[in-house]
Amino acid sequence: MNRPTILLTTAVLAFGTLAPVAVAGPAAASRAGTAPVSARGPLAAAVEHSHPQVLSVAGAGVYRIGASLSTLTANGHIGWTAPACGGVVHAGSTGSWAGVFVLAFRDGRLVEVGTATAPPRSPAGATVGMSFDELEAIYGRRGSLTRNDAGDAEAYLVRVGSRVELFTGHPIRPGVGYFQVGPASFVERNFRQGSAC
Repeated sequence: MNRPTILLTTAVLAFGTLAPVAVAGPAAASRAGTAPVSARGPLAAAVEHSHPQVLSVAGAGVYRIGASLSTLTANGHIGWTAPACGGVVHAGSTGSWAGVFVLAFRDGRLVEVGTATAPPRSPAGATVGMSFDELEAIYGRRGSLTRNDAGDAEAYLVRVGSRVELFTGHPIRPGVGYFQVGPASFVERNFRQGSAC
């Protein structure tokens, strides 16, 4: 994912996450009868989410790699779409996942699930907001720090068969700003080479 796409994605996720906070923050906490759960980081907000705690290379919840865009749309799981080039459509998740996942479909099939929030975490426990050193401590030899072909972006890459977990940098602070999963042929290729068009 190139830097302009990261910035756009971060902005979309930030807006989608913050907007419901203003509407449902304290009321949601009082309905639950417990203290609200706080997000990690300097912009922590009192929010109680019921979205998935784990995002794996298979996806999360109904957002499974290979899922059909038309089926997810028909079942109310797609909140917005933004056609791109090369048969790719970006989309947003709905329900308790609204503002959590940005999705990419190629030729109508889900090929990437990404998030700029924590949770979710990877099956190994890695999340947005961690440093690359923390990822190295979690993954050891299973992952590695890498750079894109232009040499202007850094990411931490974990291969799981033909799929990857990719943790890319944050545009304004050190560490992980975006966590995405999917086939290496799509996720890793886009990071290394940028979008196809």
